[in-house]
Amino acid sequence: MKRSTFRILFYIKRSDPKKNGNVMIIGRITIDGERAQFSTKLEIHPDKWDNKLGRAKGNTASIASLNRMLDAIRAKASLHYNRLMDDNGYVLPDKIKNALLGFEEKGKTIMFYFDKFNAQYKLKVGTMVTRTTYLRYELAKKRLTDFLKKNKGVEDIPFVEINTIFLQDFYLYLRNTHKSGNNNAMKMMQHIRAVFNYIKNSGETFIDPFANFKMNFESKERSYLTKEELEVLYNKKFGSERLERVRDVFLFCSYTGLSYSDLNNLTKEEIKTGIDGNLWIMDTRDKTGVPYKVRLLDIPAAILKKYDYLQEDGKLLPVISNQKMNEYLYEIATVCGIHKKITCHVARHSFATLCLTEGMPIESISKLLGHTKIKTTQIYARIIDQKLSNDMNLLAEKLNPNKDKNLRQII
Repeated sequence: MKRSTFRILFYIKRSDPKKNGNVMIIGRITIDGERAQFSTKLEIHPDKWDNKLGRAKGNTASIASLNRMLDAIRAKASLHYNRLMDDNGYVLPDKIKNALLGFEEKGKTIMFYFDKFNAQYKLKVGTMVTRTTYLRYELAKKRLTDFLKKNKGVEDIPFVEINTIFLQDFYLYLRNTHKSGNNNAMKMMQHIRAVFNYIKNSGETFIDPFANFKMNFESKERSYLTKEELEVLYNKKFGSERLERVRDVFLFCSYTGLSYSDLNNLTKEEIKTGIDGNLWIMDTRDKTGVPYKVRLLDIPAAILKKYDYLQEDGKLLPVISNQKMNEYLYEIATVCGIHKKITCHVARHSFATLCLTEGMPIESISKLLGHTKIKTTQIYARIIDQKLSNDMNLLAEKLNPNKDKNLRQII
């Protein structure tokens, strides 16, 4: 690689003397003919300046000290030049100037960019993303700060110092110190990677630490309730109004596919008559802003009618906090003899698998759930044994030549 022509020289600003007769010493950086000037914040009397050498002249201690400071600036500029050449393959004079003035170092720290990224992300809350997602990035920033304090003794470092080994150490810190599961830790690593993509899009050139860091998510079985288990819930008589309400809200989500956040925002305005004359829920997903619509089947419609008298605040159902609802769902599952961990999100999984089992095309399920990609829907709507059995029965009906004939005689 051909090195650029780099020079730094000092001169005095004779045209602007101070009251004491001294003038400012100015630095000039030249790289391949391009220049950048900066104030050294040092001053000298014009009579003590050597224009040819660009240095102070004389044998006094103060002159010697001044020249040492100029030499230090020159050496620091050379270090920045060499580092930038190694990192980027080219250098602009302004880059060295900013580094000398202390601007670049602040701008190149990971927390500087993390703050900028999060500030921009926060502006999307309510229109493109949810507050919950934004808070996850804030948590990632906090975890990274805590890691730096514990392992480096600092709260911030230049982002170029973060390499693949650093990322691996941070991942292990999340697993060991915060007892994060692999997928949760990997999700946080994705948040860090998003910040590095932001840095790259800001115009910085650097070696991507994620290039050799493997994002490895473990495949997990998604819990859901079968049609028979939903019927058990539906027919169960509870002595507690608290459990009955939570059961009804869960069933409503299981037959509509609504997430907790979408359910919590549901009002009369989202219930509309479709082109088929039936009632539909028509809204946009709180998480992504993607439009969705799902028809109100008999069970969710009956649940809405049951709680019609509660519609004082505009909400259609008696929704409690997500945490409390999950606690009560655990109790409900125990009472109903269902040996599965039930949470609010299990209702959404149940809806997707129920639709698939009953033969609905996955493209339609994707629309009902408000997904933009079929791949996302496949996480929820898996091919389950009952679906495979039903599909094979349909195939058998079409391919078996005679259902009454004993095929064993042919074999």
